[in-house]
Amino acid sequence: MQPPLDLVESLGRVEHFKRLSEADRAAIVRAGQTRAFPAGAIIYRKGEASAGMFVLFSGHVHLLKLGPQGQQSIVAEIEPVIMFNEVTVLDGGANLRTAIAVQECVTWNISHTNFQALVQRYPMVGLGLLRVLAARTRNLMAQYEDLSFRAVLARTAKLLLDLSARGTRPIQRKEYPNADLAARISTVPEALSRSLQVFRKNGDITCTRATITVNQPETLEKFAQVEKSLFKG
Repeated sequence: MQPPLDLVESLGRVEHFKRLSEADRAAIVRAGQTRAFPAGAIIYRKGEASAGMFVLFSGHVHLLKLGPQGQQSIVAEIEPVIMFNEVTVLDGGANLRTAIAVQECVTWNISHTNFQALVQRYPMVGLGLLRVLAARTRNLMAQYEDLSFRAVLARTAKLLLDLSARGTRPIQRKEYPNADLAARISTVPEALSRSLQVFRKNGDITCTRATITVNQPETLEKFAQVEKSLFKG
């Protein structure tokens, strides 16, 4: 059975599948399965048996670390077309994080067993996966440094600068509620609110029910204790 052409084309946007022919990408799609998840659905849970590797074709996914009291810390945000839970198809071990569909999602999913067979047929897929893992390891190290060496106030400042593209666009509160912002910097909403209050009183930001606007990015950079070149956007 021939898989849908749009999925084959979407897989071609994943870095290490780009050099493969359309026929090869179609064979890869057939090795897995297409799955849809409604908004709010748990795709897989940390500690459960390997759910396999996923490629997100549409929607938005959060990878979460859950605390002992149920608090959430967002480890990564997944947007199309990016793969996730890739470690489990390499070692066959349990899922390392919990994945939640923030929006309605369409994914491609492949099991550990099928992926091993796939790599034998297409070695470049395995090599590409190693490059992805290296990049994500660097990102995890940067997150570790933030948690180890920056207080909540500094992490909040850095987050505001990142989400606002250093003050060039307002942060939409509907898209980024306080609970979500807190999870992104591994803290609780109360601590985040205290940090926002400090910046608001200083005039560094303006908060309304709809938006957070960064007024003084230079001041937030001093709080964030990082160089300008490190900010996204």
